[in-house]
Amino acid sequence: MKASILGLCVFALGIVLAFAQSNSSASNSTSAEQEIITLSKDKWQWMSDKNVDKLAGLFDEKSMFVHMGGSWGKSQELEVIKSGNIWYKKASVYSTTFHLIGNTAILLSDLDLVAVVGGNEVTNPFMVTEVYVKENGKWMMGQLSFSRLMRPVKN
Repeated sequence: MKASILGLCVFALGIVLAFAQSNSSASNSTSAEQEIITLSKDKWQWMSDKNVDKLAGLFDEKSMFVHMGGSWGKSQELEVIKSGNIWYKKASVYSTTFHLIGNTAILLSDLDLVAVVGGNEVTNPFMVTEVYVKENGKWMMGQLSFSRLMRPVKN
């Protein structure tokens, strides 16, 4: 009888601890999710403002950028923004999906991007993939990819 009661108590304690750990993980994910969404919004504004100093602090040295016309690293992306070869004029984000895997955050955003490319203003519907890695308590962008969507522009 004592063994049954002890077993039941251990079982109940295990459920309580598992629930507490699950809530803690969800809270950490929610906190990271809000942090990344805010960081992404800031990034779009910095890109619009051509604020390469802020972007240089966000982009990891090994970061990669994938566009419709090619792919390149941090220094070329910053130069493209600074020179105005691509001006990320306005991003209208309609929805985001967040995934956290260890210290890596993946944000998928359905958006319309108004950009000036080669002196011509264009608007494209994109699914943008942003990958952030948290090192030494700071989120750094590791990758940014633009995938053109088949849907019409919404704005």
